[in-house]
Amino acid sequence: MAAVKQSIHVKKGDVVMIITGKDAGKKGKILEVIPKKGRVVVEKANIVKRHTKPSQSMPQGGIMEKEAPMASSNVMLFCEECNSVTRVSIKQTEVGKVRVCKKCGVNLPDKN
Repeated sequence: MAAVKQSIHVKKGDVVMIITGKDAGKKGKILEVIPKKGRVVVEKANIVKRHTKPSQSMPQGGIMEKEAPMASSNVMLFCEECNSVTRVSIKQTEVGKVRVCKKCGVNLPDKN
């Protein structure tokens, strides 16, 4: 079965709110987007514990906490202007395509 690249509605650096799951209601920044799996990694959300063996970089080893990927459908873009979650519209301007908030109509900043 070949991996199909999915279209994801958020980009790296966007501020999102988690709408479902154990972290519902939390806000965070997107650290990584994995389009082949349709997943995103959100800052300070979906924290899991990993048991690591001692290595040269970490001679102590031990239990580390890190962010795990979650389904992109579980997050929604957060608009700072209208202070709520929103969908994204794309408008064509003389500069090019721009992402726009569906609720307040403000251009969303391109964080990349």
